Order: sequence, then C-alpha cells, then structure tokens
Amino acid sequence: MRAIPVASVALLGAAALSGCVPAGAAVGGSSTFGFTVRPATVAPGGEVTVGVGRGAGGCHGRVTVESPVFDTVTIPRHESSATARVDRDARRGAVYQVTFACDGRTEAVDLTIAGGHSHHPSGESGHPKGVHAGEGGSVAGFDVREIGLGLALVAGSAGAAYHLSRRRTGEDGA
Repeated sequence: MRAIPVASVALLGAAALSGCVPAGAAVGGSSTFGFTVRPATVAPGGEVTVGVGRGAGGCHGRVTVESPVFDTVTIPRHESSATARVDRDARRGAVYQVTFACDGRTEAVDLTIAGGHSHHPSGESGHPKGVHAGEGGSVAGFDVREIGLGLALVAGSAGAAYHLSRRRTGEDGA
C-alpha cells in the first residue's frame, strides 16, 4: 500500500521537472498547413529545404516562398519541396520569417541564422588562436536560477516521498 503514495509523488515530481525543459528544442520549423523549413537553424550561406504538405488540408496549387534572407522560391504544383540558399550576409543569431503563399492563404515559419560559421570552405576552423574550451557541456545555456529551480524540485519530490513513506509506517505501528 505504501507504493501508491510514493509512486504518485514520483510522478508529480517528474511532471514538475518536465515543465522546466525549454520549449525551444524544435527539430525544424513547420506550420499548421504543412509548410516547413528544414533545418530551422542554418548558417549564413547554407541551404534550406522549404516544403509543403500536399495531403488533406494542405496546399494544392503552386507555392511561392519569400524571405528577406533568400531569393523568392516557387514550388511547382506537383512538387512537395524546393531548396533555397541563405544569403552569406544574413545577420547571425537573427530570426527571419519565411512566408508561404498558396491557394489564397499566407503563413509564416521562423528561420534562425546560426551564430557561428566558418568562412573557410576548405575545412579550416577559422579560429587562428584556438577555440574557447570549457564553455560548453551540460551547463551551457542554463542560468543559475534554472538549475536551482530544478534542484529544488528534485529535493522537494524526494522529501515529500520520504515524509509520506515515514508517516504511513508511523500510522501502522499505533
């Protein structure tokens, strides 16, 4: 009988921790009508594939795709995707809208320009003085408040489970 409260506290703790996961971990940009931009993050000068869902509820005509960081692309009626090359002078770290127009409706999908890109196509790293080691790992991108909140939730869940299990055993002995 003691396993039920402990399991429920563990599940509540897991649910609370999953709420701390950043929502920006999307694989690619997509829309409700099936318009997609893959990858959703690209380096300046890189290529993206713009696509359209041709199934039920999707677009059935010619698609025009526009963005400030690449030339206008047209996806023919019987095709599902096309490629576009992002301008080399696209601002690093910026988010641009890619606008799809088809069958009288327009929808936008975000495209993020990556912060780092090597200007050396030969494979050289482009860092003559080396890289900044020690700035990555499991802590990169998190701040102290997020880590503290996560630790507090884990400690609270463990404390509640311990308290409930001890309280239950104390009632059985009386």
